[in-house]
This record gives sequence, structure tokens and C-alpha cells, in this order.
Amino acid sequence: MDLQQRINAFSKLGQFLSQFGTKGIQKDVGVEANDLFFDGFKHQIKLANEHNGWFTKANVVFSLESWANALTTDNINKWVSHYKINGVAPKTVGIIMAGNIPLVGFHDFLSVLISGHKVLVKQSSNDKHLLPYLSKYLEVVEPGFKGRITFTQDRLENFDAVIATGSDNTARYFEYYFKNKPSIIRKNRNSVAILKGHESLDQLEALADDIFRYYGLGCRNVSKLFVPKGYNFEAFFNAVYKWHPVIHEAKYANNYDYNKAVYLMSEFDMLENGFLMIKEDESYASPIATVFYEYYNTEEELKTKLQDDKDKIQCVVSKDFTVNEVAFGQTQKPELWDYADGVDTVEFLLKI
Repeated sequence: MDLQQRINAFSKLGQFLSQFGTKGIQKDVGVEANDLFFDGFKHQIKLANEHNGWFTKANVVFSLESWANALTTDNINKWVSHYKINGVAPKTVGIIMAGNIPLVGFHDFLSVLISGHKVLVKQSSNDKHLLPYLSKYLEVVEPGFKGRITFTQDRLENFDAVIATGSDNTARYFEYYFKNKPSIIRKNRNSVAILKGHESLDQLEALADDIFRYYGLGCRNVSKLFVPKGYNFEAFFNAVYKWHPVIHEAKYANNYDYNKAVYLMSEFDMLENGFLMIKEDESYASPIATVFYEYYNTEEELKTKLQDDKDKIQCVVSKDFTVNEVAFGQTQKPELWDYADGVDTVEFLLKI
């Protein structure tokens, strides 16, 4: 199986996923192997939600639609054109996946297979339904993948390199356990937004998507705002109001009520609008239903701070602030070449 065959297979997977979108689920008779997989995958979406209440249908299909948009032949070709992939001696790469948002480990899975290696996947128990099913689809549309994809619930064994994602605490365990293997170990990261005080309504509404999508559980979700001294939050609260129905979802509402009670009992100063609280805090990781904010004096001072804290930050959402900024509303729509933690996964895989 050569690189072109792998590209073709993932492009077919993108076409399959394009049937499951935010505007509805619609079967396309032109999709390869659809009769075998379409109805079954609808069931997997249902199972994912039943198993994990954070994986609502809306959140799952948003993830599927994002991957469908990414997995086009043109996109994949553009991505892999930067590497010399053909002729790679296949190794077995273990992936320990997080389970905070649907298919959160898919990019690592894709990177391992597109670069010609075999993959050994240990999934989070929170996200165990979607990827195995999609793997079967890949094996049907490209039989060369058979024997190259393995899932395990046990400790990883017989692998040559590893990519592991977890918390700062689990990262210490990973670093010790995998110290003799080539590895990428990912820790806690959060995303921030830089506001200057003259953002448009469209920009602030797009920022609301960066905050609320997946209930704020992803490392690409904005959990903290940096605002200039004297910033008036009225325009921000008006813009995020479009997300107010989120408070009617039980798991989110329970977290909102709990965190609000903690803040009130602790007599913390905070602003809230009935479904979101904002609190001045120097931390980057905010609880569900809360966004932290911090004032800055000058942009140069802020740039220095963000550079010092770069290992804690996944995305910087802003307009004309920094070179690698992410546009408002785009944090959960990364391109194939947007690597987590800024670590080029494919380059790593080609050197093991």
C-alpha cells in the first residue's frame, strides 16, 4: 500500500463523514461502502451520547463535519506535500488518547497511518465508539490497512514509539514509563483570546463559539480572556447570548450551579448572565461555565507574558496581535497542518 492509496482511503472516509453534518444527517448513495456502514454509524453516534452525556449529537456531528471538511484529497495532498513519506519502514506507534471531546485523538491516528506506520490505540473510556467503527470503514475501502490498526484496553506492549495525551499528572507517569521510547507527551493546555475593546459583534459572536463548543472541554476552547484596562464586558455578554440555550442541558447546568455556589460562598467577585460566569483570575484553566479574564497594560507586555507561558497555551485567538494567531470562531476547525502543542507529529513519525 503506497502513499496515494492511503490518501485515497482517508479521502473516502471524508466523503463518508460528510453525510453527518450540523445541518442534518443525509445519506449519499455515491459514498463507497455506504450500505455497509451508514446505518451502523448513526447507531454509534447514539451510543457515544448514551455512554458520555457530554457527547451530544450536536457536538459529535460538529466534530464529524470538521473532519469531513479536512479530509479532502486536495487538503491531504497539501498537507503531505511537505514531507518525504514514501519508503518509510513501518513501525508500530502506540497512541494513548484523551476523551474530552469526540474523536480528539483522530489527528494522531491519521498521522501515524498516513506516514506508513502501524497504529496501536488505547482509547479513553469516554470516547470508545466512533473511531473503531471508522477504522473498519478504512479497512473495507482500503484492505491494505488490515493488520495495521489495533485497539487495546490493556497496557501498551510491543510498540516502537508512542504519542500520549493526558493531564499534567499523567504526563509525569508517561514520561517515566516511556522514557526509553521515542515519544510525544502532551500535557494540559488551554486557549486564550486577546480583546482590544473594538471588536465587532461578528467577532465576539464567533468568540462565543470558541468558548462554548464542546462545553469548553477542549484544549482549543477559549478559557481565558486578556482585556485592556477599563474594558466594558457589555458587548461581550450581548454577543455570547446566542449560546444561552446551553443552560437547559443538565450536565452543563449542574456545573454552572455548582461553580456559582462555590464563587458566592467564597465571596469571589465575578460577573454572570445566567449561563456563563467571568472571573478575574491569573490561571488559564477555568471550570465549566466559567471564563477567566486578566487585564493587560500594553500589547508588548502581554506578548512577553504569553511567550513566557507558551507551554500552557494551545491557541491564541486574536486579530492582528501575533503571527500564529487563530481567527475568532476558528479554534475548533483546525487544518491538518495545525499541530497540537506546535509539535509536528508527522516529522516525529518519519524519524522514528
